[in-house]
Amino acid sequence: MPDGTMMGPVLRVEDLTVRFVRRDTDVAAVNGVNFALNAGETLTILGESGSGKSVSLKAMMGLLPAYAKLSGKIWLNGQEMLSRSEAELARMRGGAISMIFQEPMAALDPVYTIGEQIAETIVQHEGCSRDAAWKRALDRLEQVKIPSAARRLKNFPHEMSGGMRQRAMIALALACSPSVLLADEPTTALDVTVQIQILLLLRQLQQELGMAIVFVTHDVGAAAEISDRVAVMYAGRLVETGTTREVMKHPMHPYTRGLLASTVHGGVRGHRLETIPGSPPNLACLPPGCAFAPRCRHAVEACRREEIPAVATESGAMARCLRVQALVPA
Repeated sequence: MPDGTMMGPVLRVEDLTVRFVRRDTDVAAVNGVNFALNAGETLTILGESGSGKSVSLKAMMGLLPAYAKLSGKIWLNGQEMLSRSEAELARMRGGAISMIFQEPMAALDPVYTIGEQIAETIVQHEGCSRDAAWKRALDRLEQVKIPSAARRLKNFPHEMSGGMRQRAMIALALACSPSVLLADEPTTALDVTVQIQILLLLRQLQQELGMAIVFVTHDVGAAAEISDRVAVMYAGRLVETGTTREVMKHPMHPYTRGLLASTVHGGVRGHRLETIPGSPPNLACLPPGCAFAPRCRHAVEACRREEIPAVATESGAMARCLRVQALVPA
């Protein structure tokens, strides 16, 4: 890891809460999320669809709609973000913090070439000349290993394959050398071979640029491949955090165990996959106590009525479960 990992967190999130309030609906999408991320480090937020992963990233980017009610603190390079004006956030987005979206065709502008979009971002944030920005755009496309990069600068998004568009999206996100990169399921729409290429590319670029990455996915394999630490999210709350090895080899929370047990891999050939019974809770009507309790075979009555504290280990791992001591061997 780069030396920057010893300089303290470049991104710190404290008690982040996001509610979507519209007329008679109040949806608790994110519920008290806390983490810190150092330069050169990758944190993967892992969980089912609808668990609040993407909403958390958009909150960090300041991209949520007006009816989203946010509380808590988000510190980027020592600057608190939630108290900033839209103009100030716009200057930070694409500069100090940038994002790779799940579907590049929806994120890239269809009426401008790839080169125009990257160059415009550089001009807006750094105030350099068009010629200098265009040269930097070419450098970025070469950096993400797009073949015939000079020709691809003049391509529109629809003229590129899915894998090439995702690489172009990464080049756009890295245009101004952000200190924090947010990646929202960037490999979901790609075939397996291209997924691996993109993951390896992100790792290589991180080592070259020393940036921190928050990687969001529901793919356990992708999380194991790219992350230094894993945070497991359920019903808008982080229920377990730890190093990738700790979480993958010795999961503490019943939801994490269920998630790993229901994942297809070579070791399960010939065996029936385990499943997590039931469905995720309605975020507009969360149950008291542990939101996972209705689906958990280890739940006791206290799980359904009490606020669940975070139980930390000596290594710094955490699980939000009343029965950690009983379920995890000493």
